[in-house]
Amino acid sequence: MANIVYIATSLDGFIADTDSKVDWLHDIPNPDGSDLGFSDFMARIDALVMGRNTLEIILSFDIDWPYTKPVFVLSNTLTELPEALMGKVFLINGPLKQVVEQLNNQGYKNLYIDGGKTIQGFLQEDLIDEVIITTIPVLLGDGIPLFGKLASPLKFKHVKAQRLIDCLVQNSFVRQR
Repeated sequence: MANIVYIATSLDGFIADTDSKVDWLHDIPNPDGSDLGFSDFMARIDALVMGRNTLEIILSFDIDWPYTKPVFVLSNTLTELPEALMGKVFLINGPLKQVVEQLNNQGYKNLYIDGGKTIQGFLQEDLIDEVIITTIPVLLGDGIPLFGKLASPLKFKHVKAQRLIDCLVQNSFVRQR
């Protein structure tokens, strides 16, 4: 069982700009159209857990729903989902440890944790086992940071670094317990 973060950040550690936009992610040319390992990563996971804000950002892209795995959206305020997402996206809430236990008991053992507040909440509860960060060569100067405050340090071991499309760097870390 693993809770895994797979995310892109700017050089200065932001996952979105000050307007919660991620347009800068698409500024890097990708001539061969590679998914940069995303499909391999998705093959490893059973379900996604994301926050409401991340769901809204994905819906704003005006694309077909990009995930084939079940998506669980953490929200205390959202009460219904768009009709098109029925059977694909499910609302869930409660303490994060209970949410993870509930999903694990349903057979979802490897979870993709996505969204700034969600990732920070999982880190605060020491519920992240692996972090995969792709660094985009842009400085935003301000925005939504990937990491937030922690009660105490969490130690990770660097296990892999990979250069992608001649300008991105993807680093993988596993939690040391």
